[in-house]
Amino acid sequence: MKILFLVYHGFSDVSGISKKIHYQVKGLEQNGHDVHLCYYDRGTNGHWQRLVSHNGQVAVLTDFGSGKLAGLRQRTSYGSVASYCARQSIQMVYARCFQNANPFLIRFFRKLKSMGVKSVMEIPTYPYDQEFQGFSRTERLQLHIDQQYRDRLARQLQAIVTFTNEQLIFGQRTINISNGVDLDSIPLHQKVDTSQELHLIGVAEVHFWHGYDRLIAGLGEYYRKGHTPKQVYFHIVGGVWKSEMYDDEHAPGFHELIEKYGLQDKVIFHGQLFGEALNSVFRQSSFAVGSLARHRSGISDIKTLKNREYATRGLPFIYSENDSDFDHQPYVLKAPADESPVDIAQIVAFEEQLTMKPQEIRHTVEHLSWKMQMQKVVESL
Repeated sequence: MKILFLVYHGFSDVSGISKKIHYQVKGLEQNGHDVHLCYYDRGTNGHWQRLVSHNGQVAVLTDFGSGKLAGLRQRTSYGSVASYCARQSIQMVYARCFQNANPFLIRFFRKLKSMGVKSVMEIPTYPYDQEFQGFSRTERLQLHIDQQYRDRLARQLQAIVTFTNEQLIFGQRTINISNGVDLDSIPLHQKVDTSQELHLIGVAEVHFWHGYDRLIAGLGEYYRKGHTPKQVYFHIVGGVWKSEMYDDEHAPGFHELIEKYGLQDKVIFHGQLFGEALNSVFRQSSFAVGSLARHRSGISDIKTLKNREYATRGLPFIYSENDSDFDHQPYVLKAPADESPVDIAQIVAFEEQLTMKPQEIRHTVEHLSWKMQMQKVVESL
């Protein structure tokens, strides 16, 4: 099948979202599909452009120029994408939701439907409205526009792809899959000695729903009580919003907690890492931290990408949401979905008694490869 994978932004080497999209494309190609990746990014001339990558070649569909007007034009101009689909005899469009429903996007998907092209839209997290709390006025205005038009947009689709158990979203049927993994790209963890110290790792573009403040507060309480069986460190890899660090409206800021408990040498911020630099931090870590506060954004059930990547590496981990792929796995520790500090002593005891080897943990997610997950979408259509 000829498939256009439509993304409304560009890519970054340090972005987990970027990696995920490329793994999804790879998964479709592993099933024998011919995939054209359409995205919006700066071209070689410095202009913002709509681009298509196919078989190693990049073609310019639209040159939007530069400045703010370029950003506005890309939200209203999709004719070149429809024309490309017609020229290339595209049979299916897989679009990644960008909370950007509007009349122009509705017209585009209506045109695809009239051409006989099947379309699905992936919603990475659902519901997503509460994730915009604390965002800028412009971003909240974009969400408001999306709220006005997303039901009408959904009617132009064949289905909505979701990582939840929802059967209906915006009035449209869903295709339920799990976030997948690319087994070839993630190295297997090698166990390290944790008799004297335990290193925890959390990898994310950190937002309030990750709840890392709960982990930091837990570390503070762990050391405050004294008689600690071993030293515990928390490595945070990824960008941290200023609001999360200093002035979070949902919970105490990281800096505030670190100062309160004197954790300057126990919480380490690495910034954005990828490749060998990221693997180096993973090598010294023995336990991973998933999301600890999805309840803050109104989500109770979700199949996050990070949980699957931790398991693929062979690491045990903690999270607080419901995830049917992992809730009953022996290498998973569930935190309560509330605002209480995470019990670090419980993590220490859990890691000490866990007997599963990294390869055994990895084996439990082999069925979650992107090849298998993306083929579910195609077969459903």
